[in-house]
Order: sequence, then structure tokens, then C-alpha cells
Amino acid sequence: MEKTFKILCPTDFSECSLNAIEYAARLGEKFNAVLILFHVLNREDYLKLSPMDSEGKYQVEFLEEKLKNLQRAVMEESLMNGLGGCEIVIRAGKIVNGALEYAKEIDADLIVAGTEGMNELRSNIIGSRASQMVEQSDRDIIIVPRKVFFKRPRKFVFASDYLEEDKLAIQKVVEMASFFDSEIDLVHVSSSQKAIDKSLHMVMVDEIKPFVRYEKINYVLKSYRDDLALGLENYLQVAKGDMLVTLSKKKSFFDQIFSKNLSKKMSYFLTKPLWVIKSF
Repeated sequence: MEKTFKILCPTDFSECSLNAIEYAARLGEKFNAVLILFHVLNREDYLKLSPMDSEGKYQVEFLEEKLKNLQRAVMEESLMNGLGGCEIVIRAGKIVNGALEYAKEIDADLIVAGTEGMNELRSNIIGSRASQMVEQSDRDIIIVPRKVFFKRPRKFVFASDYLEEDKLAIQKVVEMASFFDSEIDLVHVSSSQKAIDKSLHMVMVDEIKPFVRYEKINYVLKSYRDDLALGLENYLQVAKGDMLVTLSKKKSFFDQIFSKNLSKKMSYFLTKPLWVIKSF
């Protein structure tokens, strides 16, 4: 029996999490997935939604009703377009740990979460809920900035660091890109213009091509004198990429661009969805 694709979407009913739900639902249509809307009980967040109930007496009832309303909206919009189903779950605990633990419990294939973007990440990207979730998750995760609404992705930009795992990860990107007839730019960003970089790039391209049966893929080597993160940001803007894709493996490009020194400079993460591939 074929395994049902499951997408977990944590929500606190904020604008950014509602955008993430729309994104998750539209992706779910393509995978014939079950979408799980997940909320962690949090008194502080609840008081913002219902300030009159300062004791939290009706908290669970209130949140269940809000989740059911979201569930109905998702089902009305997406079931007819291929979504396999939509479920709601409320758990007590801490938001990041609760979501990640439940993702393991149900063996979710993908987590889709929202971020406040500039407001949340301005001071330190490592400290935000979204980045904690990316850092700690053991499965694929897509982070959707608050002001990003779903549109058909015309181009995925896959940041490659010449890892062996790239050969497996690119197949996931191809699968999703094929749903939308999108282009893929497989990009390696270098801080130098040495001949060895060009040679490595050509070797990597030759090794990856047998793993890819997709016509709309471009192999790109870019060199920047400044740091790699800003180089990738520049490429994403110039190439008009709609989603940034990267691996999260030890010594990977992801670790470089999200190091504490570089994170404060990043802005592409605040304007485009980020898909971090964690498993194959």
C-alpha cells in the first residue's frame, strides 16, 4: 500500500502562518497529501486572539473552532484540486518542540511553517522560531515569509555545495518542479575565480546529470568577491528565482549562509520561501 504524503503546518493564526497554510495546501494538491493543521497551546498567543478570556477558561474551545474554520476553508478550496484531506490537531507544550515531536510521531514528509520575516529575523536569525525549527527538524521543511503569497513557482534555485547528497536531493527538486513545469537552476556560488572551481563544477555537473531526467535544468557557477550568502542573494534576485532550495548537512552551504556572522546580512530569506532538504 502506497504511503500517504503528509504535510504538517504549524499555525498560531497569525498572518504569516495563514500564508503558510495556503502554501501547504497548494503543494498538498500536487502530492495528493493529507494536510495537518497543528496548534500548540500557548497562553501568550491566545491572549492576543482573545484578550477578554484572561484566565484561559475557554481557550481549547476557542482554538478548536478557529482550527475547524481553517479546515473548512482548506477543504472547500483544495479537495477538488487533489488534496487528500485536512486534519486538525491541538497539543500542549512548546511550539518548536511540539511541532517537531508531532512531525516525528506521524512521520510527516514535509513541514511548512511561516515566519514574520524582517520583524522576526532582523536581530538574529538563529533565535527565531522558524530558524529553530529549520535547525532542529529531521525532515524537510519549507519556510514561508509573511508577505509571500502562493504563486506557481517558475524557478527553483538549488544551492549546491558539491556534496554527494546533492545527487539525491536534486531528484526531490525535480519531482516538485515537474508538478509546476518549473525551471531549476543548480547553482554553486564560489568566493574565487580559480580554474579549479570551474573544473570541480564541470565534474559535479557530469556526475549529477545521470540522476536528473528533466529538461528545464540549468547548471550555474557564480563567483563573488564578497561573502557567499550575499552572492546567493544577488543570484536569486537577478535570476528571478521563486524558491531557494538547500541541503542541511554538516559542512553544507546551508550552514555557511546561516552562520551567525552572515545571518544578519541576509534578506533573500525574508522575501522568498526557503526549502531545506533534510532527508532522502
